[in-house]
Amino acid sequence: MKKLFAAVLVLCLALSCLAGCKKSEDKGVKVVEINLTEEEYAFGVDKTQPELLEKVNKFISEIKANGDFDKICNKYFGDGTPTPVTSYALDSSKDQLVVATNAAFEPFEYTSGDKYLGIDMEIADALAKYLGKELVIANMDFDAVCLSVGQQKCDIAMAGLTVKPAREEYVTFSTSYYSASQKLICLKSNTEFDGCKDAASIEKILNDKDSSCKIGVQNGTTGQLYVNGDEEWEFPGFKATSVGYKNGALAVQDLVNGNLNYVIIDSAPAACITKSINAMQ
Repeated sequence: MKKLFAAVLVLCLALSCLAGCKKSEDKGVKVVEINLTEEEYAFGVDKTQPELLEKVNKFISEIKANGDFDKICNKYFGDGTPTPVTSYALDSSKDQLVVATNAAFEPFEYTSGDKYLGIDMEIADALAKYLGKELVIANMDFDAVCLSVGQQKCDIAMAGLTVKPAREEYVTFSTSYYSASQKLICLKSNTEFDGCKDAASIEKILNDKDSSCKIGVQNGTTGQLYVNGDEEWEFPGFKATSVGYKNGALAVQDLVNGNLNYVIIDSAPAACITKSINAMQ
């Protein structure tokens, strides 16, 4: 009898473990690996500093040609180790490069303690040294990044910025340095996009959703324009409800919490965020 009881107990524990694993798996998230948009990232330079724009473009050309850009990207997409970047304190008496960013956009810009990391931040550090200036990083909401440069509070915006005409009201864009796209994130247990082969097939599914469907986006980004619709970008938008967040990580966490149906954000941050979220499940 004791042996039978022990066997039953072991079976119950095994089933409980399997149920727990299934529950954890269901809470995980995945990126649907289909590009919804095609975009180019560039840096937004103060319109009143044409000489800075010229130097920035020359710098981009050089790091692309000599392999330095690839080395930086390898730290975040390959087997390299990220290099923390330190910001000087703002001091008008010194020769400084003031960079506006939104450090919640891994792998392009994020923080660890009082240090900055990310592709853009390492480029900013290299650019400041190239110019012979101290680097000052001004961390702010994404919506304020281009505006701060337009108001001459910062010299350049480096924040995973997609080149778009509306932003050219505030900044002059440098030459492009990175090609990007928007991607959709859903729960691992969601199978409705499994048969999709292209953006049109995903959009067909999204077009069938009504306002009860909630899609998380980062405020001020292409993802928000894609969901809401934008005439300039020729995005028709969807009937689904767009829910804005300060950063993509908050949106994905709300998806895990059951408050959203999907999240649409830039592809590189989407990969980093889903990896981080899944590691915590």
